[in-house]
Amino acid sequence: MNHNHSLPMRAMREVPQAKAGAETITGLVKQRGRVSGYQLSGGRIVDKQEAINIARGGGIAGVGISSRKGAEYLKSLPDDSGANNLNALPTVSAQS
Repeated sequence: MNHNHSLPMRAMREVPQAKAGAETITGLVKQRGRVSGYQLSGGRIVDKQEAINIARGGGIAGVGISSRKGAEYLKSLPDDSGANNLNALPTVSAQS
């Protein structure tokens, strides 16, 4: 078993338990190069705070909630794949 994930997991403020049927994040909405929202696997676009609320309620799988300078944000749960990291996802238009 690989224990390299323990440090990134400790950096998470919360790791909500995803419910059965939880969506995943498939794209990032960016404004001026910064993430402002997310596209969910069902196709819906949500802003950052709404995504955090959905994740906190177990509606988004594979993410934890971190905080930097008082601002919460979603972070990929560490695993052995870089392909599913949020920063590896495509940027999508908020008008999708």
